[in-house]
Amino acid sequence: MPARQVINPLFSFLHRGDEKAKWAAVTAMGAIVAQLADQDMEAARIILRRLMWNLNDESGGIGWGSPEAMGEILARHKGLAEEYAHILVSYARLDGNYLEHEMLQRGLLWGIGRVAQVRPDFLQNSVQHLIPYLRSKDPTVRALAARIMGFLKIEGARRDLERLTRDVAEVSFWDDGRLFRGRVKDVAEGALVRLSSVH
Repeated sequence: MPARQVINPLFSFLHRGDEKAKWAAVTAMGAIVAQLADQDMEAARIILRRLMWNLNDESGGIGWGSPEAMGEILARHKGLAEEYAHILVSYARLDGNYLEHEMLQRGLLWGIGRVAQVRPDFLQNSVQHLIPYLRSKDPTVRALAARIMGFLKIEGARRDLERLTRDVAEVSFWDDGRLFRGRVKDVAEGALVRLSSVH
C-alpha cells in the first residue's frame, strides 16, 4: 500500500485516547514519512505541514499527537530535521508559535526530546527557550525538559537539574518503545549523569 494511503488512518490514531495506539501511530508515521522523504521530499513536507496545521488555532482542533509525530519524523530523517527542527522549537518559544496548553507542551517536549536524542546538534541554539520548562507547574513537562537537557548535555541547566533531584512528583511518558513510570527526580538524576559524561 502506498505511503500516502497509510498516513491518513495514522492521523486519526494520533487523536485517540488509547495511549498504545497513539504511540504506535507516532512510531509508524516517523518511519513511513522518513521513507517517503527519500523518494518524494515534497510529499513528506505536505504531511509535516498537515501536522503543523493541526497545531494552528485556525484548524479548529487541538493538535493532539502532532508535535510527537513531528519529533519522530525529524529524528528519523536528517533532511526534514534541517528544514523543520526550528519550527518544532518555535512552539516552545514565547516569541514564536507558543503552545499554552500543558498537555500539548508535554507532547511538544517529547517531540523535541526525540530530536535531541538523535540529532542534538540541531537544537543547541534553542536551549534558552527550553530551560524555562524545567520550572513548569506540570511535573511531566519538568521531567521531559530535564530529559532534553541530558540529551543535549547542557551544563547551564545543572542547577535546575540538581533542584529537580528533590522533586518526587510521579510521571509517565513513552520512552524507547515502552511506557516509563517514575519520578521527576529519577529523570533529573539521569540527565545529570549524561552531563557528567561530557567531561
